[in-house]
Amino acid sequence: MNFSGKLKTASVGFQIAPMLDVVLVLLMFFVTTQIYAQWEAEIGINLPTAKTAEEKPRSPGEIILNVSREGVVMVSGQQLDDDRLGVVLKRLVTVYPGQPVLIRADRKTAYEHVVRVLDICRRCDVWNVSFATALSEPELAAP
Repeated sequence: MNFSGKLKTASVGFQIAPMLDVVLVLLMFFVTTQIYAQWEAEIGINLPTAKTAEEKPRSPGEIILNVSREGVVMVSGQQLDDDRLGVVLKRLVTVYPGQPVLIRADRKTAYEHVVRVLDICRRCDVWNVSFATALSEPELAAP
């Protein structure tokens, strides 16, 4: 036994394997969330145009309510009737007050369908509501 008190310590260098693990997990997270965000926006809804439309980044945790021409509401790829939408929004407000909600209504959607969805949001105490629009054709061509 060596009781001299001298301990040999190994030189610890930069460990690349844990760093690669963290980078790969972050990469998978961002790729997955980007694909999910595209799925929500690719339901086949033609947005109304506005001259002052701006493309803003999505808010974290933003809920997208897609309203089709027929008034069908889709949330995260699921079709919801008015009662189920109310339950989802009430649960959302109790867990995350002030949660942003984006309404994407087709340009040919009857006004009554949009008002119906707004009324459900109001009954569920959702106050952070915004509407999606697209740039009009001349603004798309401009640099």
